[in-house]
Amino acid sequence: MSYGLYIGKNLTADGIAYLAGYGDEPSSHWLEIEPRRHHGPGEMITVGVTPSADLPGLLLQIPQVDETARHIRVSYSYYKGVPAPLTNGGLNEYGVAVRDIWSTSRAELIAMTPPTQTGPNYSDLARLVLERARTAREGVELIASMIAEHGYSDYGGNSHLIADPDEAWVVIECSGGRKLWAAERLGADSIRASRPGFIGVIPIETPDHPDFLYAPNLVSFARAQGWHADGAPFDFNKIYGDGKGRWAGVRWIEAEMQARAARPEKIGLADIMWAVRTEKLTGDTAGYGQVVPLHHPRHDALRYLWHTQVGAVAAPFAPVFMGMREVPEEFRQHRYLTSGEASRFMDLRHARSGRPDSLSPIPQSIEATRSAAQVFKRLLYLVFQNQAAFLPEVTATWVAIERRLAQAQPLVIRTAETLIDADESDLARDYLTYYGRTELLSALALGESLAESIEARTRALYGIPSQGEPLSPEQIW
Repeated sequence: MSYGLYIGKNLTADGIAYLAGYGDEPSSHWLEIEPRRHHGPGEMITVGVTPSADLPGLLLQIPQVDETARHIRVSYSYYKGVPAPLTNGGLNEYGVAVRDIWSTSRAELIAMTPPTQTGPNYSDLARLVLERARTAREGVELIASMIAEHGYSDYGGNSHLIADPDEAWVVIECSGGRKLWAAERLGADSIRASRPGFIGVIPIETPDHPDFLYAPNLVSFARAQGWHADGAPFDFNKIYGDGKGRWAGVRWIEAEMQARAARPEKIGLADIMWAVRTEKLTGDTAGYGQVVPLHHPRHDALRYLWHTQVGAVAAPFAPVFMGMREVPEEFRQHRYLTSGEASRFMDLRHARSGRPDSLSPIPQSIEATRSAAQVFKRLLYLVFQNQAAFLPEVTATWVAIERRLAQAQPLVIRTAETLIDADESDLARDYLTYYGRTELLSALALGESLAESIEARTRALYGIPSQGEPLSPEQIW
């Protein structure tokens, strides 16, 4: 389902906007920095879903653009039969960030979805925004043009939260194969949580309203189906969504952030990290965590996001810079929880005898390193076994680390900035890579140490039962 949170720049201590959240899928997750790429004439990309997807469809080839942007993203290996690898969030070199968040369509629309549906799926749209959009508005227009020209391949409805330093947009794509979508603009004074993606009343009586965009047939189709009567408010959630309004978890976290925004110090980075970490919202289903500061640094290489390899309740946020050459091997794709790996080998014997699908696509050299996701998941399960004893300790440790990293960040940026200004861009990239790798690996080492310590104390104090229901904090959603 995933979770997104946007905070407008007028409400933050540092005067910049933020987009935060996590992906909510059970398969493997890994961190990637995709370089800017140039593409040849006539190059095509494959988008959509296959006949084996939960809502089946047909793959489609669409034209690639001449150049795609450098971006940081988290990818994962499986969701509802949609072709992998998948992505639902990240940041590009132009300062555009995106989060993909489930948003179900009404049952009648889902039932209308043709088994031959075509067009980009939810992950394709997130990736295309990261690769092509220079502003959040461009991201909305890109999604609209893709749906209009190629259609939309869905699994029951979805949404995207797209943000840049000046504004953000909630975009909801409807199921049904009717090319229905709507978008709402968020600004400097906005706080918006998405889970699921939500749009309320659209002022259709003002077609040129600056805060809303929508498909040309959005209103006429609703009227034709008898879902909207002339003169009634056009409540998008009631007409095209689940009709439940804003969910309880959304109301809770938005109220918490509004209260913090009302303080003299407003909302700080630690508050936003808390909003992604709090055990009321974050548990085993959270595949990773992200907090993206939305600003325009003097050099694009200095854009960054804060990343956790699993849900932030069990891992600390560490900075990942656009200018880094690579991420540590431990944070790349491993076999742990990767779809299909249970039937594959890291051995050529079967592949050479006519079974190429038996060979794992994951490099053996990468698999020889620790899996950061597996290390932090182990810690998560140890902590949840005895939450009262260990969760406060782990949380306090992560908060202390993040405080130190946040305090160091201005000096790190100034150092890289000085190198770039001196025409030493390569040195700046080396420096950012060294720093980013060091802090990610330090977090991993600490996660391992905490897991070893907590396991030893668990065995001594409580024992480790061989069976029983999984334990976790009580969550609002």
